[in-house]
Amino acid sequence: MRITLLTVGRLGRAPEAELARDYMARATASGRSLGLGPFDIVEVEARKPGKAAEAEVLLPHLEGAHVVACDEHGVVRPSRDFAQRIGRLRDDGARKLVCIIGGADGIDPSILAAANEKLAFGPQTWPHALARAMLAEQLYRAVTILAGSPYHRD
Repeated sequence: MRITLLTVGRLGRAPEAELARDYMARATASGRSLGLGPFDIVEVEARKPGKAAEAEVLLPHLEGAHVVACDEHGVVRPSRDFAQRIGRLRDDGARKLVCIIGGADGIDPSILAAANEKLAFGPQTWPHALARAMLAEQLYRAVTILAGSPYHRD
């Protein structure tokens, strides 16, 4: 199952971007034997400001995917539950999982309505660059949990 971290905005060479890319590379390497991967980061930018314009550039990446939108009103999942959810999607035949981190104002309601699930990082507000690195780490952690690796400790 291909897994994509779809984000609004480009981080360039920011330390958080490097960290997110590192975790996604680790997940790709570790996930192959589990039928997970490749893990990609896709950055998009709207030509106009606003959530509706962002929705237009996000929408083409969602076709045929199970979509998880990061949203403050989403479900807070412990790491082990998140891993089991990914494993279940894979086992049920999902071929593509897309996790979306929206722009500064959040995700357009049309994209939220199209999402299969909404995921929250908790009640705090996180900078987008950190949210990207945190989600990439959780994807890597999910792979290690599914592989039975000692990386995750309860």
